[in-house]
Amino acid sequence: MVSSPRVVAASFPSSMSASPATLALSPFRHPGEAFAAVQLGLHVACRAARDPEELSLHHEIRRRVFVEEQGLFGGSDRDDHDDDPATVRILGLCGDVAGGAVRCYPLSDTATVGGTVDLVDPGAGLWKGDRLAVLPLFRHNGLGAPLVRFAVRTAAEAGGGKMIAHIQPSNVGFFEHLGWYALGGLVTYVGRPHQAMAIDLALVLQRL
Repeated sequence: MVSSPRVVAASFPSSMSASPATLALSPFRHPGEAFAAVQLGLHVACRAARDPEELSLHHEIRRRVFVEEQGLFGGSDRDDHDDDPATVRILGLCGDVAGGAVRCYPLSDTATVGGTVDLVDPGAGLWKGDRLAVLPLFRHNGLGAPLVRFAVRTAAEAGGGKMIAHIQPSNVGFFEHLGWYALGGLVTYVGRPHQAMAIDLALVLQRL
């Protein structure tokens, strides 16, 4: 039986890991360590990718989920946001092994919200969170919620006012539990039905 993981509250790198200087281990190169981390229920933590190797690991986790497993993209899920230095690319760890990824970034020109393209005021503090990916082995170890909370807190502490996301319908309840709310009805995003959702970041800061 898999024991329940101990969740470390999402925070910034200095306080999120028992060994902050340790680089994340790849579950693809270290499958034994990955299996042991899950079976032992090691602590769960999230932080921004620190170096090119961790960035590569972040992208590989996304590719395994969105390209190979779900078929949402052909070949790669990368886009222009991945080349933007303002984009924060995040890893979710179980012990020292990476098992999930998400990214977040500020929106400064236009954004598709609730199925319509809206002009975005650069001073409005609108952020987007996307590419939330958790590898199958880690899906019962509680990585998803800490990844979402870390992305939200990152945007809030950077001065964001609101974060939006496009959520697959099966995950809407999960996001509502984390404080998100729906914007309009279902829309087509990357060729599949998604629900546009948002969270008010000022409320997040009040709870910190």
